[in-house]
Amino acid sequence: MTRHLRNEDHAVNEKRIRRLMRLMELMPIYQKPNTSKPAKGHKAYSYLLRGLRVDRPNQVWCVDITYLPMRRGFLYLVVK
Repeated sequence: MTRHLRNEDHAVNEKRIRRLMRLMELMPIYQKPNTSKPAKGHKAYSYLLRGLRVDRPNQVWCVDITYLPMRRGFLYLVVK
């Protein structure tokens, strides 16, 4: 917001803008980390279920992890 106002030729202070936004309960939008890109050196594993016929219960299990962004970091939701 501060950068935008300065680009519009307004003389503003970053702390003042932050304080006013807090008073109006406005939250700045930050670029979120891309958690889909693997880190350098990350090993890719082969798909172990290829060609496997799943024909009975509990033969194959699946797990999912979801990152929920919060004000001070992330919460991790794990479902199996």
